[in-house]
Amino acid sequence: MLEAHSHKKLKQILQRNPSSWPNHLTLGRLVARSIRRKDKTLIQLDPFSQNSWWLGLLFPLCLGKNKAVLVVSDQQRRRLLNFEIPRLSDEGFPLACWEGVSPPLEDQLWILSHYELIEAFRCGFVKSRQLIFPEADLLSRRFREAMNLSITHEDWERLLRAHPQSQSDLLDIYENLTQSLFAKSLRLGEKIQVEESELLELKDLIQPLNPIFEPWTSFLKLKNYDWVASAELNHKCLNWNLTFHPLEPFNLLFDLFNYQPFLLITCSGENRFFQNELSSANISLNVIASLNQPSSQEPISLFAPFRQPMPNTEIFKGHLLEQSRRLILGRSGITVLLLDDSQLRRQLTSELAGEFGTRVVHESTDLDSNGVVCCSWSWWLSHHPQVPLPEQLIIALFPLGSLESPLVAARVALMKRHGRDWFRDFLLPEALSLFPSAVAPLRLNKGRVAILDGRLRGRSWGPQILRALEPWTPLHRLLPD
Repeated sequence: MLEAHSHKKLKQILQRNPSSWPNHLTLGRLVARSIRRKDKTLIQLDPFSQNSWWLGLLFPLCLGKNKAVLVVSDQQRRRLLNFEIPRLSDEGFPLACWEGVSPPLEDQLWILSHYELIEAFRCGFVKSRQLIFPEADLLSRRFREAMNLSITHEDWERLLRAHPQSQSDLLDIYENLTQSLFAKSLRLGEKIQVEESELLELKDLIQPLNPIFEPWTSFLKLKNYDWVASAELNHKCLNWNLTFHPLEPFNLLFDLFNYQPFLLITCSGENRFFQNELSSANISLNVIASLNQPSSQEPISLFAPFRQPMPNTEIFKGHLLEQSRRLILGRSGITVLLLDDSQLRRQLTSELAGEFGTRVVHESTDLDSNGVVCCSWSWWLSHHPQVPLPEQLIIALFPLGSLESPLVAARVALMKRHGRDWFRDFLLPEALSLFPSAVAPLRLNKGRVAILDGRLRGRSWGPQILRALEPWTPLHRLLPD
């Protein structure tokens, strides 16, 4: 049986090359079982797993014939091809791999990006194959990026050149959209939501044109209620680019998950938000397993004073600057400051750099030993493996989606139409799901977390943030080392 064979061989490798991660054998058996049974499995690993899970995932794929499809990000592909597969080969277990949208002719592990998977699925190439998704808790984000449809200024010009007889009407719509979008713009760099009525008018005009070409053919196929359009403005040239984002990628890819087996591996602990995403799209699971390790239970020191101002008050910016200075002063290790508001983050970075000099950087992995990196939550979650373990994490603002984002606003509007509580069913659970991974490096380094967002104590949902950070011990005052 594949599970027993995999367990025996993997144990021999680990005896020759000991590892501090305790779940290799268990993960290997679970993966082998899922491959053999071709079921729908979710394996939940804690944030400390990082890249340790590769051996347990790949080893069962080396031992038997399979028609597995491994769906990876660019970063994962580089690690897989440059490190993990050569390591298996050195141990005497070569793993044959195939890349590209066309399927392999033999029993090889088929490696695809998320975009390539969607293309292969549309061509009918992935039927009966088992899909494997590492870091599946990021799946909706990665599918959304892969499914985005962009229409640039150059695409407009191609359309005008291809249909000179309709040029006047097309230019009228373009100019009307330009005036509408720039009138809504309040600051540089923001994305503006495009109204559905404006897109319908454009579709009605383009529909009769023949021939039509990409990306316009894909634009005509979009169902407006499943997508939201945002425009990125170029104030220097007074033009703009359109991007269409799927509201709920899992709903659009239901057939992909409904008609073939899959294995999902998450690295954010027991992620209820991800499970709810699957459930909302009627994607069922046969097996759910959770693997933790003792280090995930190491408590962190939490500094969260009472009576802090709310983010919407005039004094909040000054509060952030003053408290951040106090927290950074005299620290000998790395400090990470998390803040999604890009304008406020850059202002804070500039102010702190004036105080602490070049040790303060903005979203850079090039840090001094006592460096301070100011970054968004998404940047930190993507780049923390490249940053030395921090001594301190300052949470300036909770990662609650902003209604200024066209995508967030459209998803909220959709939930309102269905009579759902958009804050407690969407914004809050999504934010809570980010905390375990964000603070995991602090547990390894026995560091401290400081929360400067006054909503922790001033809102009824604040205790849920504290529960998401457990285990922790309170730090009532700042003392010198």
